[in-house]
Amino acid sequence: MENLEKKIDDVLSRGVGEFIDPDNAFRKKLIAKANGEFDGEIIIKYGVDPTRPDIHLGHAVCFRKLRQLQELGCKIVFLVGDFTATIGDPTGKSKTRPEIEQEEIEKNMQSYLVQIDKIINVQKDFSWIRNSDWYTPIGNMHVALDNPNDLFSIARVNPLTHENEMIRVSPNDILAKAEAWTQTRMQVTHLHLKNIQDVTFSNLLWSLKHITHSQLIERDMFQDRIKSGDPLFIHEMLYPVFQGIDSYLLALIYGGCDLEVGGTDQTFNMLIGRNVMEHNNREPQSVLSFKLLEGLDGKEKMSKSLGNYIAITDTPNDMLGKVMSLPDTSIVNYFKLCTDVSLAEVEVIEAKLGTEMNPRDAKLRLAKEIVTIYHGPEEAEKAEIYFIETFSKKQIPTDIPEHKVEWCDPLDSYQNLADFIFSAGLANSRSDARRKTDQGGVYIDGERTVGARILTPDDNGKVVQVGKKDFVKIVF
Repeated sequence: MENLEKKIDDVLSRGVGEFIDPDNAFRKKLIAKANGEFDGEIIIKYGVDPTRPDIHLGHAVCFRKLRQLQELGCKIVFLVGDFTATIGDPTGKSKTRPEIEQEEIEKNMQSYLVQIDKIINVQKDFSWIRNSDWYTPIGNMHVALDNPNDLFSIARVNPLTHENEMIRVSPNDILAKAEAWTQTRMQVTHLHLKNIQDVTFSNLLWSLKHITHSQLIERDMFQDRIKSGDPLFIHEMLYPVFQGIDSYLLALIYGGCDLEVGGTDQTFNMLIGRNVMEHNNREPQSVLSFKLLEGLDGKEKMSKSLGNYIAITDTPNDMLGKVMSLPDTSIVNYFKLCTDVSLAEVEVIEAKLGTEMNPRDAKLRLAKEIVTIYHGPEEAEKAEIYFIETFSKKQIPTDIPEHKVEWCDPLDSYQNLADFIFSAGLANSRSDARRKTDQGGVYIDGERTVGARILTPDDNGKVVQVGKKDFVKIVF
């Protein structure tokens, strides 16, 4: 019993920014579940706005914690915020996020589901649902037929004769829209529920009646927006309310929503969820927020939009190489948030760093631990060998393509290193090339170069390395 509680406390504390659990309600239920003393389901909510398809190590911090909770008997509900993604939570953004098309959301959602299978057991104690399931009104349904002049067939029970019959109505008829709406609800198609839960305008107003303007406006990023003079739109202020209503709807659909997890930048939104649930007479969720993982620059949080991330789908060589490029100051935090190495051992590594242990050796251990999690021990060994032979021993490949630079003028844009990288095909755009140089991911003859650099005839024949596997030779 004591060891079990210690394990649970470790799950609820390692890498955790805040754990808000009044009266230890969630902790007590989790201990009872793990001991076999509670037969009901414990529902854990994790919400994602699928604006981009790649999942990185920052996301994986949450997903790895979800797997641990799964192993303790909890059920994970993966909430795909396809409706709220069209709003965009301004978390961490100084400006309004652009809306994203539904088609792109659907594509990214499928990619998310494939990728989380590398971490979470999606075959057991797992479910997922889109929040458009309850936010999309019947009137918004579009019934598409091959011929727009065709009629829509509906099977129904005649209210007078009580016999089954087929009726044909216009695709724009409310009966056609209602039938299409019912047939596309995940509550019916995936969860096989008879009663569909949805949110009406009056439901939204009911929740808004219990949340004050001052509660919403106290959010840090809203205050920053106001102080900087940037616009703050009403739909953005409502985002936390929608997120809270999501928790309430999950409680209705799954029988409970015991805990919501997310980054520390989501704590405000998750606490609004407690308010919404309380005002709707449901047991309020507890909140578990995680420390944010810094990106490859060691400063900003890991973010796809900043390009400073390690995707969990990166190849073993790329993943190991990116970890090796981390600043030494990130080593300990990455051990704590991204690996299964015990905290006691991490403390030993931290104490030895810079004195008894070379940071490079600690980083290599860290990189192998991370690659092992996502690709297995054999691939981690191969990636280590590749890194040592290619970079530590300076064994640069012999079949390096050449890219010509015409020397015209020192200020010619073609002489800029970032533009050279782009024109050589080693970056997706000039801005991508500048980001790579600014983040120190570019080497010339094995020496890291950071920031802007002008190429000169003295660079003729030198090898430019971008990332861990792309090489090109400078030829004037």
